[in-house]
Amino acid sequence: MKHLNISNDIVPIGEFKSSLSKWLRNIQNTGHPLVITQNGRPAGVLLSPSEYDELVYKGHFLDSVNRGLSDAESGNVYSTKELKKELDERRQRGTK
Repeated sequence: MKHLNISNDIVPIGEFKSSLSKWLRNIQNTGHPLVITQNGRPAGVLLSPSEYDELVYKGHFLDSVNRGLSDAESGNVYSTKELKKELDERRQRGTK
């Protein structure tokens, strides 16, 4: 995800509402997230669809890595021989 540009990527909600199309184009063109404030405090963050997809993908990837590390730490692993046998069995079941 692109870094936030403090001077350009924070906007009060009133300004955001009055120039919605402009802000959406800006997000698409720059890839920068937009922080929308309400009463001087952050109220939301607007991302481009591609930036959102990337965040979701990275989150799923990191969850998967963490599950794998937890399995390895707890000893829930296959030896190479066991893995080959399991994969062969799954392939045979899939062709029937």
